[in-house]
Amino acid sequence: MLVQKCSRKTRRKLAFPKELLLIDSTTMTVGKTRLPWAPYHGERAGVKLHVALQAENLQPLKAIESIGSKHDGPMSESLAHTDYIMVMDRAYGKLERLDGYKENGQSFVVRLRDNVHLEKPRALRRQIEEDSPIIRDITCQLGTAQCRSKHRHRVVIFRDFEGREIRVATDLMQVTAEQIAQMYKARWQIEVFFRWIKQHLNIPTLFGTTENAVYGQLFAALMVYVLLKWLFDSVSASISRHVELSFVRFTRLFALHLLPAEWLIKIQYIVQTHNPQRVV
Repeated sequence: MLVQKCSRKTRRKLAFPKELLLIDSTTMTVGKTRLPWAPYHGERAGVKLHVALQAENLQPLKAIESIGSKHDGPMSESLAHTDYIMVMDRAYGKLERLDGYKENGQSFVVRLRDNVHLEKPRALRRQIEEDSPIIRDITCQLGTAQCRSKHRHRVVIFRDFEGREIRVATDLMQVTAEQIAQMYKARWQIEVFFRWIKQHLNIPTLFGTTENAVYGQLFAALMVYVLLKWLFDSVSASISRHVELSFVRFTRLFALHLLPAEWLIKIQYIVQTHNPQRVV
């Protein structure tokens, strides 16, 4: 609801058919005795936050909380949205789920596990670009005879900036292989988002250890992020180039009360002119 109230978007010129929705989760762990209702691994307990993050404005579209042992894959079905292209890591690449997305018209770009077999591959025609990271661009069925996808999926194989080979499956056929690779690389933004949440959630100092208290602290951190990101986008759109700040540096200076004067003036103007009922 808070995201909907702060609905102003900072558009990026991404030449994709739909907006990207970055799907992933992060786990916050503590000692087992502190959260006995949330067992995780061994002597650790933990809670998990499953997030669908909009790549264009880096605001969460949906967030679901769970205990740390909850598997990521099934949660993606609750985070799916047919208006977006879902971009996900290997944990979400179950073959039956990819078939279901294709049947339901849910666009996706999902990294495949290294042991997924590519059955009956057929190369797609493509114009080779200079310095392209693309290794192969094919359609195929996924899996072995014991467990194989019903549909043929497009698979793009490329190298990341460290030279590692990445294989992603997708239903998108009207975009280039280079664009598919760019879509998957955009997934890094949700890792930056999770880093920010963990830095500001202050897990070592839990306000309470009951389920409601822990999840309340988790969503309080999310609400702070949404409001700060909205304020940052509103100000940075009109700020002069010589005082530009990244969002991370903005939040640090904001917390230390060390923002440049031009930022403080813009923030004061926005707060005074914005209708308070829109952000309650």
